[in-house]
Amino acid sequence: MASKTKAHIVYKLEDGTKVPGVTTVLGVLNKPALVIWANRLGLQGIDSSKYTDEMAQIGTLAHQMILDYFKKAETDTSDYSKNQIDLAENCLLSFWEWEKKHEIEVILAEQAFVSELYGFGGTLDCFCKLDGELTLVDFKTGKALYPEHEYQVAAYCHLLQENDYKVDGVRILRIGRDETEGFDERVIYDAQIGWTIFRHCLGIYELQKKNGRGK
Repeated sequence: MASKTKAHIVYKLEDGTKVPGVTTVLGVLNKPALVIWANRLGLQGIDSSKYTDEMAQIGTLAHQMILDYFKKAETDTSDYSKNQIDLAENCLLSFWEWEKKHEIEVILAEQAFVSELYGFGGTLDCFCKLDGELTLVDFKTGKALYPEHEYQVAAYCHLLQENDYKVDGVRILRIGRDETEGFDERVIYDAQIGWTIFRHCLGIYELQKKNGRGK
């Protein structure tokens, strides 16, 4: 069920060693677009932290609505405001419009994996047979897609492959919370590039962690 207090997933190797998640690893990246965005809100007199929290709640709920739809589960909306629920439902409606154009057979939904080879974990949104092809689909809510989103799905793709799943394709769906944010579909034709970048981020993350321990 969706909840504002949804527990953070802890990823562990078979020997019990805790490992970072994909999004934690990608936190080493500089994100200049977010700085520009926050500055623009500030010039408009908008508190970026409060705005971000509100948008994040809508995105979290919308994300869960789509996943629960796949799992044939009812989404718990009791912790959300009417406005948040309405905007999240807009996302779900947009997704349904996209779904009408495709044949989808869900194989995995909101499934966590761990890489024993590289020492990281991640929870993918959806792995399905999409129009006959085994496809990893990731859902994003918001106004834009950023390079780190491609690195993220490339890492998820590796997790699937390391766990013996064949992957024919990778897609990211950006589902706007209202009409102004629109809808995008990005097909990742070469996930290997993003995977290489992710592995470099993982190396930097591990070095930073060691450096912190040495202080």
